[in-house]
Amino acid sequence: MEATTVQTLSPSQSDRLWAAGAHVGALLAALATSWSAGIAGALAAFAVWMLVRDRSAFAADHAKEALNFNLSMLLYAIAAVAIGVVLVGATVLTLGLGLLVTAPAGLLLVLAYAAIAVTWLVCSLIAAFKAYDGQSYRYPLTLRLFG
Repeated sequence: MEATTVQTLSPSQSDRLWAAGAHVGALLAALATSWSAGIAGALAAFAVWMLVRDRSAFAADHAKEALNFNLSMLLYAIAAVAIGVVLVGATVLTLGLGLLVTAPAGLLLVLAYAAIAVTWLVCSLIAAFKAYDGQSYRYPLTLRLFG
């Protein structure tokens, strides 16, 4: 009995470059406009997705993943800023007495914001390397807004 092997097609070099470019482009756009204006990262990933969606399923999947991740990180950052505004408001409204509660909460909020930024950076780089290697990648903590 002869064994048959199934050969899987790996993405072409061009597809891998487009896929990695979606992640790197989103990261660079977000960095160039500051983390708080990360909508640029989502727009960069969306632009790549629009360019490759009909030509390469591999690159389109990576671009959609980068788009979803950048939008998710933007929403998390907006939530952190909104909580910060509430904490400052509570401190002002209590004439500074609320500082006993809001100062530790504010410190935790700064740490959470830093964690968002580090997660954004590290996961985007990992995704770019995986894409360039021809592997799929799913970002953690991502809301799947675009399917």
